[in-house]
Amino acid sequence: MRMQFLKTSVISQKKTDDFTIHQRQFCMRKRRVFDDEKHIQFVTFSCYKRRRYLKTERAKRIVIGSLGARLAKHNGSCLGYVIMPDHVHVMVWFPQTGQLKDFLNHWKDLSSHNLKQLFREHYPSYWSRVNDEDPIWQPRYYSFNIWNRSKVEQKLDYMHLNPVRAGLCEHSIEYPYSSARWYHSRRFAYLPIKWPPGLEVDDQQHPAR
Repeated sequence: MRMQFLKTSVISQKKTDDFTIHQRQFCMRKRRVFDDEKHIQFVTFSCYKRRRYLKTERAKRIVIGSLGARLAKHNGSCLGYVIMPDHVHVMVWFPQTGQLKDFLNHWKDLSSHNLKQLFREHYPSYWSRVNDEDPIWQPRYYSFNIWNRSKVEQKLDYMHLNPVRAGLCEHSIEYPYSSARWYHSRRFAYLPIKWPPGLEVDDQQHPAR
């Protein structure tokens, strides 16, 4: 079956999530990122021209694997994530300020290199129809600073429900490429989920829908 990475489903067109609205508003004003406090960062970025580069399981695992590798390099923590076919949400924290830009640049560079290699080797028919010089990711990203538990939980619910809104599953815990299952039953989430010191996740499990 031919992979249709560039096709946007009717469901995703009708069920445009808040990210699209945020992205449009974000592009209309000057980009500002506040990384001079030890805040949790809720980050969103999308594939180039909203192409569905992350549709396959292999592609999603590459993005998650490179996320884990770069977090280890920066001594960072992941509080939650979801990998959608055409964009990514992640919530991260670093023990030192000024880490976010370098972390994201390195993560996007590493995953871009590995994704292009994947397409060349395993999906050559598709990749032959794409300009090899095209980037994998849009150059910009959206970052939201968080410094309290209630906002963390709000953003976790928002990101975990992305696959439900897009029609990819009925319940968030059914979607394997997010942290929803970890919060529901501490099930494997591909990479460690860890909160900052003093704001650790409660023993009571965070509800997932």
